[in-house]
Amino acid sequence: MNGSSVNGSRVDGNRGSQPTILDVAARAGVSKSAVSRVLSGTGRFSDETRERVERAATELGYVANAMARGLVSGRTNTIGMLVRDASSMVYTALHAVMERRASELGYRVVTTTGVGRVEDEKSALAALVSMRVDGLVVCSGLMPSADIAEFAPRIATVVAGRPELHPALSSVYCDETDGGAAIADAVADAGHTTAVVLTVPLDNAITQHARSSAMVERLRARGVRVIDIDASFVRPPDDLAADLVDAVRESDVTAVMCPTDRLMLDVCEALARRGVDVPRDLSVTGFDGVYPLASEWIGFTTLEQPIERIGREAIDLVIGRIDDPARPVEHRSLRGTVIPGRTLLRR
Repeated sequence: MNGSSVNGSRVDGNRGSQPTILDVAARAGVSKSAVSRVLSGTGRFSDETRERVERAATELGYVANAMARGLVSGRTNTIGMLVRDASSMVYTALHAVMERRASELGYRVVTTTGVGRVEDEKSALAALVSMRVDGLVVCSGLMPSADIAEFAPRIATVVAGRPELHPALSSVYCDETDGGAAIADAVADAGHTTAVVLTVPLDNAITQHARSSAMVERLRARGVRVIDIDASFVRPPDDLAADLVDAVRESDVTAVMCPTDRLMLDVCEALARRGVDVPRDLSVTGFDGVYPLASEWIGFTTLEQPIERIGREAIDLVIGRIDDPARPVEHRSLRGTVIPGRTLLRR
């Protein structure tokens, strides 16, 4: 015979075949949904059910070798990471730092990316948990705190790169409010009396909303007239540039503040197509300060996030909680640095 049956479920013995979740359920004597809950770490199940499912999964080789070893030892030395946008230079830089730090401490990183919907990001986290990772690091400005916190009771979970003060979630991030205020001070100190701020709605990105709101608040506190232009993610840079040109024509706008360096680049290109020279006609600032847009040769005036510290400390936090699940939750807020550049002229 090429196969055998386990509690009525046939497991093919041919090389390369893989047992299914149904095989695990049959071996453990539980339902498919119970196996799913145990492997994802979500929902309710008893310790007895967990032990039966993990034992059945190990016996059948349902999980990958490293994960199977983890079921026996309790550790896989693997950290699951959710990165919202793989095309983002900030997330790419943060991911690289965290992988290096994890490797230094003897851990591997398994990464999944979101596709712009909360439900998809939550499913991605559940998939990581089902792979028996020891901890989770969430890098997303979209997923609500409550949805992330559902995983925290069962697995060490840390949020990296966004302000997060949920009592169940440790976090490390750049102080968006301080950063937004600091770059706004640079604009006010340069003598600009009327400025546009491209603001991002909260439901688009928690981080960009916080920093752009802080820019508006600080400019107004400094006596600068602020024109608030909606920079929702659905709006292309050409539309934003058209609004900026209208604002310049209708008022004495001399500066525009962007919530990210990437948007700053897109807006500058769109303005150039309309004959607006940056910075002679209009000064522009950004936010993030990540290479390559942080290159001195490019010369953006921006707020540099402490990406190296955020990434390394996020890994330290999650491994700390893996080693000691009773370790108190920590929220680490780090300050960014204003980087002077050629795109902000004095008035």
